Amino acid sequence: MLSLALRTLRARWTAFAGAFTALALGVALLTVMGLALASSLDAPARGSERFAAAPVVVRAGDTLRVETPYGDRTMTPAHPRALPAATVAKLRRLGAVVVDRSYRVRAEGGPGELTGHPWSTAAFAPYELAAGRAPRADDEVVVSGDWARPGERVRTDRGTVRVVGAVAGRGFEHAVFHTDARAAALSPPVLQLVVDADPAAVREAVRDVAGVRVLTGGDRRYADAGPERDRAALTAVNALFGTAGGVSAFVSVFVVASTFALAVDRRRREFGLLRAAGATPGQVGRMVCGEALLVGVLGSAAGCALGGYAAPWLTAWVVDVELAPGWFTVGDAAWPYHAAFWTGLLVALCGAVAASWRAGRTSPLRALREASADGRAMTPGRWLWGGGLLLTAVVTLAAALLGDPGDLLHRKTYVSRPMLLIGAAALLAPLVVRPLTRLLTWLPARLPGAVGTLTRENAAARVRRTAAVAAPVLVTVALTGSLLGATATLGRAVAAETRELTTAAFVVTAGGDGAFGPRTLERLRAVPGARVSASAPSAVYVLEEGGALVRSEARAAEPGALAATARLPLAAGGLGGLDDDSIVVNEEWERHTVGQRVRVWLGDGTGRTLRIAAVMTTGTGNNGVYVTPANAPGARVDRVDVALAGGADPRAVAAGLERAVRPVGGRVLTGDRWRAATAPGSERTTRYGFLLVLGIALLYAAIALVNTVVMATADRVREFAALRLAGATRWQVLRLVGAEALAVVAVGAVLGVAVAALELAGMWAALTLQSAPAPLALPWRALTAVTAVCAVLATASAVASAAVVLRRPVPGPAAARE
Repeated sequence: MLSLALRTLRARWTAFAGAFTALALGVALLTVMGLALASSLDAPARGSERFAAAPVVVRAGDTLRVETPYGDRTMTPAHPRALPAATVAKLRRLGAVVVDRSYRVRAEGGPGELTGHPWSTAAFAPYELAAGRAPRADDEVVVSGDWARPGERVRTDRGTVRVVGAVAGRGFEHAVFHTDARAAALSPPVLQLVVDADPAAVREAVRDVAGVRVLTGGDRRYADAGPERDRAALTAVNALFGTAGGVSAFVSVFVVASTFALAVDRRRREFGLLRAAGATPGQVGRMVCGEALLVGVLGSAAGCALGGYAAPWLTAWVVDVELAPGWFTVGDAAWPYHAAFWTGLLVALCGAVAASWRAGRTSPLRALREASADGRAMTPGRWLWGGGLLLTAVVTLAAALLGDPGDLLHRKTYVSRPMLLIGAAALLAPLVVRPLTRLLTWLPARLPGAVGTLTRENAAARVRRTAAVAAPVLVTVALTGSLLGATATLGRAVAAETRELTTAAFVVTAGGDGAFGPRTLERLRAVPGARVSASAPSAVYVLEEGGALVRSEARAAEPGALAATARLPLAAGGLGGLDDDSIVVNEEWERHTVGQRVRVWLGDGTGRTLRIAAVMTTGTGNNGVYVTPANAPGARVDRVDVALAGGADPRAVAAGLERAVRPVGGRVLTGDRWRAATAPGSERTTRYGFLLVLGIALLYAAIALVNTVVMATADRVREFAALRLAGATRWQVLRLVGAEALAVVAVGAVLGVAVAALELAGMWAALTLQSAPAPLALPWRALTAVTAVCAVLATASAVASAAVVLRRPVPGPAAARE
């Protein structure tokens, strides 16, 4: 049978070209994603940057450590405590001390991310003056890079400064150096310093201060900004490529399996002839497996080679669009090639065997009869796998809604869940193809001419062919509707929450370093007719589920002022009970009963036991917690909500607020404008992330659509011959083929929209249970565009393929070569 398989491949190579193409592209896609995923597992070794030449660095405690029966749990607190003044004084007695400070700076014409430091710390990188001199006055600075030159005056959010020197950029930051005195005024807390002394003596001096670390050698990198940024960046890249790889793997496996099944199913006449000639079902099956093995090996090998070539292009693109750090490149891992190759080969064999099993066990006469019209379209395998996937989707949805509805709102969940319904819809599609086709072609069938009627009958009679061609359209439309619709629906829910939460007439946001000072707050409170509620971002940590240390975002505000400008979604209790001994939590917390006391750790790591004063609904997961300013040490006010006192003139209040914040560069927005500005939007990285997750899969599905249409059309030589002998012109046959392609695309689009609607209905139910109902947001523009592209591709490929077939002389139907 292997020799027969080789002869078949040589004689029918055009019939196998489609399966080879689908397999090669699918394996290439798996290889690319696997290589990118493998490259995101390890970060490169990074040494110290700003303190490479520093003798000893002393860093304040920046690790929250909580003991549990299962071991210590650690996190980085939101507001690390400063080094005590007594400790700094003790260190000065050991040797020269240089206090390090870091703060954000915004400058006109400067880089987007500027960081300010005291000039004395420049020597520890080391930075060396390339031009000019060191700063001597409060309005003098030295800059890194070439964005400003000595002698220029630059307007910054810290005041107008004169550039007196420049240092060469080091690549890891854009720095602005002030005098030490000016830097101390801009950033008073002492979080770390450099001391020129014996490390052992330094450790002895800080031994009694909790959490303080003494860094020498390679450990000095922990004093740099974001010492774990490489690991964090890799975690984000790993999640991105893991999600994209999962979607791509599903689409490629789905398309490859269906393509091989279609290729085998179209050869039932050939199998009937083999059975009539005496071949046993086992021999037919072995021949098909041999063909699939040969095509699988060649296609998988070609796909691995193509994927290895394309992977560097993908990684270069994700670096260019800032989805990955600049050092991210493709590694030399071998397992992605093995995984992609064997997955492709296995899927090819499974797809071919599943289709040949039924053909090999059909009697010769029945096989010959079925070659012209589909018989039973639903095989036991389709019932088993399609029903199993549908049942799994329903059961997992019900379990999530009854147990943890919030899990359905997580990105990994709403990206992966549609695959169950898509697989079930594709396998069970033959059940609805015939009635759906008749419904969609009801009007064209009643138009003058035979094209509409033939379109309707052909698509309805060839159920398996229609379902196979509609499958890529189903995948494309369902993925587009599910993923884009999920983000849009969540965005509507978050926007609705924000509208309900904030009742302020005006919202004042900070400029500069993102915080308001005491003097600015005094000026805001002095504005006539304004009821001011200042709030600061912080965090609260709690142990839950036996040993998990969970961080909750918090806002610190005075309860009375907060009640005047906010309408919290309370499920129990009230803001009147919030004081310095209590906290407002949400229903997502393990303990969320009013009056209970819960052990928490504040933003600076201080442990407290607070009473639950009120409980908010979970919502979309952004409600967080509320505390008083006393329970947010280190937090700085970044937002001021303003309500109008009785009879106050809004214009006069707005003018007073603008005068109050003009010296510090604050912004005054009306409540509606602030809600619009903070509404969920499509950030650049989010758009590119979805382009990676969705775009690659949809591109492959579009190629698979063209491939499947060409395969299905090229198989209709005898049918076209019969139509030409019956009197149809070449133009009429092409119109018929184009109309059938449009009808099949319509079937796939309707099924895809149905899958997306069902998936979004589950999300809507979860939002309703979370007390954050939002209307479904099907992305009709995107769905229309995707469907139109599928229609153009399917029609063009079908007509082009049919035109090639019709260029041959018209033989008798029995003589037409398949």
